[in-house]
Amino acid sequence: MKAALRLVGMLAVALVALQLFFLLRIALMGVVTPESTTFQRSEIWRLLVEKHELPWAQEAVPRERIADNLRRAVIASEDAGFMEHHGVEWDAIEGAWNKNQRAEARALAQQGRLAHSKRRPSGPPRMVVAKVVGGSTISQQLAKNLFLSGERTVLRKGQELVITFMLELLLGKDRILTTYLNNVEWGEGVFGAQAAAQHYFHVDAARLGASQAARLAVMLPAPKRFERTPASPYLLGRSATIVARMGDVDLPD
Repeated sequence: MKAALRLVGMLAVALVALQLFFLLRIALMGVVTPESTTFQRSEIWRLLVEKHELPWAQEAVPRERIADNLRRAVIASEDAGFMEHHGVEWDAIEGAWNKNQRAEARALAQQGRLAHSKRRPSGPPRMVVAKVVGGSTISQQLAKNLFLSGERTVLRKGQELVITFMLELLLGKDRILTTYLNNVEWGEGVFGAQAAAQHYFHVDAARLGASQAARLAVMLPAPKRFERTPASPYLLGRSATIVARMGDVDLPD
C-alpha cells in the first residue's frame, strides 16, 4: 500500500511540475515570440525523412504587419465566438463528439456489411475509417500546436484544455490571435501569415485584401489539400461567404 501511495504521489508531483512548465512557457510568450511549435518540429522531421529536404517558409511578424482583413477572416472562418468565449466552446465540443460517434457507428456498420458480403472483393480487406470532426477554438488549436502531439486521447484533450485556459489567462485574445497567425500551417512547409501571403499572393501579410484573406482563412482546416487547388470552386465559394461575414467581426485590442 505504501509503495502504491508513493507512486501516486510521484505522479501527482510530476503532473504539477508539467503544468508549471507550461505556465512558465506561456508567461514567457507574453514578451518573447516562440521560435517554433511542437507541430512544426514534427513537420520538419517528417519532411527530412520523407523528402530528404526541407522546403520551409516562415517569418514571425508583429501584429501591425498582419492585415486586419486576415485577422477578421480567420475569426469568421475558424472561431466566430472568439471574442466571447474563454478559450473553449463547450457546445461545439459536444456537437463534434456526437458527430464523431455517429460517424464511427456508420463506419463500423459499413465494415460489418463488407465483412459479411457475399461478393467479397479480391485482395486484403478494406478498412473503413470514420472522418473525425473537430470542435476546437483558435485558442485550443494554438495550445495543441504549441505543445502537444496530434494523437486523439482523453488525456491529451484534457491537457489541451488546461493549456488553453492558461493561454487565455496569461496572454489575452490579441496575443493569442497574433501567435496563432504567425505559427499556423498554410501548406507544405508554409507556416504563418507572412509566408502564406508571399507564397500564394506574392504580397506582405499587411497588404492582404479581403478576398485574399478569406481564401487563406478557408484553407486552414486542410491546408495541404487546398494548396493543390487554391482556386477550386469550393474554396472560392466559401471565401465569398467569409468576406460577407468579415464586417461583423470584432477584433481584440
